Amino acid sequence: MIFATVGTQLPFDRLLTGLDRWAKHNSHVPVFAQCGESAAKVTSIETASMLGMSEFHRRFQAASLIVAHAGMGTILTAAELGKPVILMPRRARFGEHRNNHQQDTAREMSRLSNVTVVQDQDGLHNALDLAMSGQTGGAHCAGVPQAAELAPLIEVIREFVWADASEKAVDTSQRRRSAA
Repeated sequence: MIFATVGTQLPFDRLLTGLDRWAKHNSHVPVFAQCGESAAKVTSIETASMLGMSEFHRRFQAASLIVAHAGMGTILTAAELGKPVILMPRRARFGEHRNNHQQDTAREMSRLSNVTVVQDQDGLHNALDLAMSGQTGGAHCAGVPQAAELAPLIEVIREFVWADASEKAVDTSQRRRSAA
């Protein structure tokens, strides 16, 4: 099963309609999306606007592949559970976010072997096709770092995300060195 999540702040119809187009031609693959407050009309994927934490975690764990915006919570959860993830960062020019910080996040996270970054629906379709053909890492496959291997990186990211503004002004290169 593919589990998709677009976060809760703003609609991300571009990701949802791209995933729906792919699912229409791949009906043998079940797809579920937490879609937030989307106006997208999708017919080939199952959706819910919001999920409780336990249901979100259950679906995330059951999935063989995660498709998501470049939100840190989703990336951290995928890393902790050893799930492969396809990220499509939101873009300000499409009204999907206030700025392009998700582009920066995706660029940094693309270094992880379980992360594939796409920029548009065609890239999403190609990445989904590769993932479903087994040509990319799957959950718990060789080459995909497991939670224990990612623990130092996850801790650095967690510290950064939850730090107050004064702590973020500190040189982050020292944190990166300690995570290596």
